[in-house]
Amino acid sequence: MELWLDHLLTLLALPKFGLSTVFVVSFVSATLLPMGSEPAVFGLVKLNPDLFWPAIGVATVGNTLGGAVSWWMGLVSHKVVDKYSHSQHHLRALDWLQRLGPKACLLAWLPVVGDPLCAVAGWLKLPFWPCVIYMAIGKFARYLTMTAALMGVFGG
Repeated sequence: MELWLDHLLTLLALPKFGLSTVFVVSFVSATLLPMGSEPAVFGLVKLNPDLFWPAIGVATVGNTLGGAVSWWMGLVSHKVVDKYSHSQHHLRALDWLQRLGPKACLLAWLPVVGDPLCAVAGWLKLPFWPCVIYMAIGKFARYLTMTAALMGVFGG
C-alpha cells in the first residue's frame, strides 16, 4: 500500500507535472466525486507565481469540462430517473431550475450542490452550450477569487 501511495504522490507532484495535474484534479472534482481542486491550484501558484493566470485558465477549463460530463450524465440518466416519483421538495427545486434555465449553471461552483446541479441541468435537457458557458463563468470567478485570496493570505 505504501509503495502505491508513494507512486501516486510522485505521479501527481505539482512541480513535475504542474498544469496537467491541475487540469486532472479540476476535471475530476467537477464530477460527482467529492474532491476539491483549489488546493492543487493554490499549490501550483504558490510554487510558481508566474503560472497564476495559466493555472486559473487550466483549472477553469478542466472544471468546466467536468461539469459538462456531469451534464451529459444527467441527460443519459433522465430516462432512469423518470421511472421514480419525486418528492414535493424535489419538484419545487426542479421547477426553480427550469424557470432559471441555463443561468442556474452559474452556481456550479458551489460546494456540495454545484456538481449535481450540472447533472440536473442535463437531466432537464437545458441547452448544453449555454449551460457550459455559465458553468465556465462561475468556475472562473471561483478560481480567480479563491486563488487570489489564498495568495493574499499565504503570500505570493
